[in-house]
This record gives sequence, structure tokens and C-alpha cells, in this order.
Amino acid sequence: MSKQQLEVIGQDAARCPGPSSAPLDEGQAAELAKVFKALGDPLRLSHHLKLLRQAGLIDCERRGTWVYYWVLPAALDRLAVFLKTPTAVEALT
Repeated sequence: MSKQQLEVIGQDAARCPGPSSAPLDEGQAAELAKVFKALGDPLRLSHHLKLLRQAGLIDCERRGTWVYYWVLPAALDRLAVFLKTPTAVEALT
């Protein structure tokens, strides 16, 4: 990484306080903590899928002996809003 790139990163960090500029209330913080715990705890696949379901990130349906899982787009959208950082153009304006 060049010195100029590092300077830009430092400037962006000074202007952008973090992933979310507004403080979280207790309920939002608890929900996000549950989501991040589920994402970061891949002990066993079945256990991990259970945690992701409990965190509201995925859902499933049993069909015979098979269980089909899918991502819940609304949950990912809520998470994306929190994780979204300003682009370089937004940070400079």
C-alpha cells in the first residue's frame, strides 16, 4: 500500500466513526450481538445452522430426512445497513 493510500485511509477513519454513526439502543445491540455470535461460532455445522436460525438469519424446512435451509434477505438487509460504510466519494463530501 502506498503512502498516499495510507493517508486517505487515515483521513477516512477520522471522518467515519465506525460502521454505524448513530448509537444503538439496548434492543438493537442485543440483536446485533446475537447475529455476530452466530456468524462467528462455527463449532459444528448443525450447531452453527441452529445458531443462525435462532439469530434470524436463515430459515429451514424439513422434507423427509432432508432439511433445506435458506437465507432470509430481510435479515441480511438489516445487517447490511449497520455494516455499510460510506464510500470514498461520500467521505470526501
